[in-house]
Order: sequence, then structure tokens, then C-alpha cells
Amino acid sequence: MASRKRRSERRDTTRADARLSMRVEGSAADNEPSQLVTESQNISASGVYCFSEHYLAPLSKVALTIVLPKVPGSRGTKELIKCEGIVVRCDSPRKRGDRHYELACMFSSLEPEWRQRIDEFVTWRNLQALRSASGTSLNGRARTRTTASATRVKRATAKKKVARRRTVH
Repeated sequence: MASRKRRSERRDTTRADARLSMRVEGSAADNEPSQLVTESQNISASGVYCFSEHYLAPLSKVALTIVLPKVPGSRGTKELIKCEGIVVRCDSPRKRGDRHYELACMFSSLEPEWRQRIDEFVTWRNLQALRSASGTSLNGRARTRTTASATRVKRATAKKKVARRRTVH
């Protein structure tokens, strides 16, 4: 039996799925200046992944502006992060008719303070996702069952009681 090599994670920083508003400014394939407003798909303290309507050549420089929500407990609602990045990859659309390229950029000139804020956001977002998956809310309490789920449990409990009564009498 052939053994499969498990592909190890090459990233040094943790990433989180996050739909953040952002702007990418760079040069398209025809060297025309290109500015696009898009939404990130995931982010880490080292880079961001999003969709682009334009092809941007790998290793080209881009200017990034990302709207980063503040982590609960801090002041304000959001911050604008402006930095330079380098296109790591720009893959063509996967489906026919889809006109969006998959764009991955690494941050090349990000202030340490912003890198720390992004890292805090990523940690908070991943904790939020874990809590959601485990069934607890952000305040640590167990979430209540949905109405449909609660109804199914009540019906099953009632059927068991009826079955017990029949066996007793």
C-alpha cells in the first residue's frame, strides 16, 4: 500500500475565514492601473486571500486597504488598514463563465501594530468559530435548541412516556 505524504501547512501565521471589505490597487496584465473593491475570503497577519475581476501578475506590487472590525471590548467599530502587498498568486476562474480570479497577496510593508491587530482579530474570529461549532454562545452560555429541534425532542419524550404507560398497565 502506497503511503500518502501529508502536505504540511507552510504558513507561519494562523488565518481565519473573514469577509472583510477591501480595496486592491495595482497594475492589470495590460499595465493599466487597476483598482477594485472586493471582499476578503480569509486573512492572516501575513496576507489576505480574495477574488479579483482583473488578472494581477504574481510578484507585482499592490496597495491594499482593508476594513478591519475591532475585536469586542475595544473602542470604536472598525479600522482602515492601508499597506503594500505583493501578489503571491492569481489563479484563473475555476468554473466556466466565472470572471473572478483567485488572488492571494502577502503583506510587504505592514506596521507591527497593524500586524498585531490583524493577529488579534484572527484569534478572536477562530475562537468565535470554535464556540459556534461547540454549541456555546460568545458569552459562554450554552445556546438554546432551535424550535424545530426542541419540538422533535418533546415528541420523542412523549412517545417514550406513552410506551412506558402501556407496559405498566
